[in-house]
Amino acid sequence: MTQWRTKHGSESSAGREVAALLLRAAVGGTMIAHGVKHGRSLPGTAGWFRSIGFRQSRLQAQASAVVEIGSGALLVAGAATPLAAAAVIGTMGVAARSVHAPNGFFITSEGWEYVANLATAAVALAAIGPGRLSVDRAAGLDRRLTGAKGAALAAGLGLVGAATQLATFWRDPAARAGRG
Repeated sequence: MTQWRTKHGSESSAGREVAALLLRAAVGGTMIAHGVKHGRSLPGTAGWFRSIGFRQSRLQAQASAVVEIGSGALLVAGAATPLAAAAVIGTMGVAARSVHAPNGFFITSEGWEYVANLATAAVALAAIGPGRLSVDRAAGLDRRLTGAKGAALAAGLGLVGAATQLATFWRDPAARAGRG
């Protein structure tokens, strides 16, 4: 750490760099894995989307795979970090509303704890920025949208995207059946 401290600043900044890299890898890698899973089983994913109330379920399955792989890859690379984080937040918002919210908090009961944690980690990543080892840093973009601005942009775009997708493509099956 002494060498890092003298070359790059405080030990605190080194910790921030490690945190950004770990968050990018964990959230981005998780999103890539989910997207690949959806992409490898498009007919099954489309059927599942249909069963939970989505119209144009094949399109939803394809979009899910593309957005999850794309946002995950961008996060891992530290590229377009606030926008990639917004895509994660939007995806988790759709999942929370369409699947997890009625089931309570705990994931063991299909609750919203997992999606809330991924979305929160994405907001935190947008706030702290991608760190030194990132495409955004190499392009000189890493300091433009971080802190409160980065977090607000990511959360705002993510929530608007989720609301738009839900309003356009989703109908609550419980409400359609007259139960809600």
